[in-house]
Amino acid sequence: MAKVLVVDDQRNMRTTLAMMLRGAGYEVDEASDGVAGAELGARGAFDLVLTDLRMGSQDGISVLRAVKEAETNTEVIVMTAYGTIESAVEAMRLGAFDYIQKPFTEEELLVKVQRAIEKRALAGQVQLLTTEFKERYKFENIVGRSQAIRDVLGRIVKVAPTDATVLIQGESGTGKELVAKAIHANSKRADRPYVPVNCAAISETLLESELFGHARGSFTGAISARKGLFEEAEGGTFFFDEITETPLSFQAKLLRAIQEHEIRRVGENKPIRVDVRIVAATNQDLLTAVAEKRFRQDLYYRLNVARFVLPPLRERKEDIPMLFSHFLEKYNRKMNVRARLADGVYEALMGYDFPGNVRELENMVEQAVALSGGGAITVDDVLPTPTQTTRPGAGGRTLADVVDAAERQAIEAALREMEGSRDRAAEALGISATTLWRKMTRLGITYPPFAS
Repeated sequence: MAKVLVVDDQRNMRTTLAMMLRGAGYEVDEASDGVAGAELGARGAFDLVLTDLRMGSQDGISVLRAVKEAETNTEVIVMTAYGTIESAVEAMRLGAFDYIQKPFTEEELLVKVQRAIEKRALAGQVQLLTTEFKERYKFENIVGRSQAIRDVLGRIVKVAPTDATVLIQGESGTGKELVAKAIHANSKRADRPYVPVNCAAISETLLESELFGHARGSFTGAISARKGLFEEAEGGTFFFDEITETPLSFQAKLLRAIQEHEIRRVGENKPIRVDVRIVAATNQDLLTAVAEKRFRQDLYYRLNVARFVLPPLRERKEDIPMLFSHFLEKYNRKMNVRARLADGVYEALMGYDFPGNVRELENMVEQAVALSGGGAITVDDVLPTPTQTTRPGAGGRTLADVVDAAERQAIEAALREMEGSRDRAAEALGISATTLWRKMTRLGITYPPFAS
């Protein structure tokens, strides 16, 4: 819903305009004079400002200047009476979108408003892709031109300045930590620590101690007291990757930490106040995890304040050429070579489903650049080919061959049984979805692994 500010010192006119615009589906704020209009407009929170030109001590030109100084993409329409056309033309020279002469009909007004809103939306989409915007918001590594990526970038800009808890969902390799870092970099906590933790990489027995710290002698090997990572993140942002990998017992303590802003070190009763912003990520369906009693419902609601859902690469294939070019430039520079693409590579990539998402594409490019010797990168250099399950050797298959073959058989059977769902297949196999993806990549199992 577009947001409009109406500025007019005539109450009846202001009220009527607000009713018209609300009836057309816009969110409307009102200002009773030029001073209030300039003050509200300077906050940069509006898509459109509709202002009268002639008002008391501070006129519509002052409102226009305040609005444009705060946010150049906010559109302004000035309302003029007979005999003030020259002033309206001056307003357009200063950046107003259009003017409308009183008296006017509701239809005339709504047509101009709709055009201004459309121009504002287009300008916002273009701005999201500019170098200046990416540098300003530190989005250098979030690459794409799809509508899905534009929506993600727009939400980051809105959510980052708040202290809202953030939940990021998406398959492995879709860039969840990049979004977390961008949120931190654009928050008021940007100059404080950003502490990431992969919950799947820490054993259940060590998780509480690592995060909350411990007292001396609280368990075997605790020869001295130690601050946990929560305390290290004081004033900053704490990023929980793969939050669903935490045990229920720890989830209860994490819930308290988020709600009460305090923790207790292992072996201590004294609470410690902490001021951290929580950003959590998962590659699983949290509602399914809640239904299966693997994840606490109250913690889910506490985390699900500002939610981002990152689409898999196969659902935004229009971003593949830009991503490939970004990674090619990155690794050419890193390896000091000038590898280039041969004909037909982009077309072939567009037909591949990328089970490992953006991370898989980056790995593809890095490997291709390393092996190219600075020459042309062909389709065979980038697209995966199934790994041979047997290798020639003096005594036939090695133990590694047997293990690979067994893993392949188990993974393909699980994927078949779970109708291609990697999350459910990983659960059936007793491993994390990330581990399953790594094994599928190593063994050359595509997604789906076979036609049925």
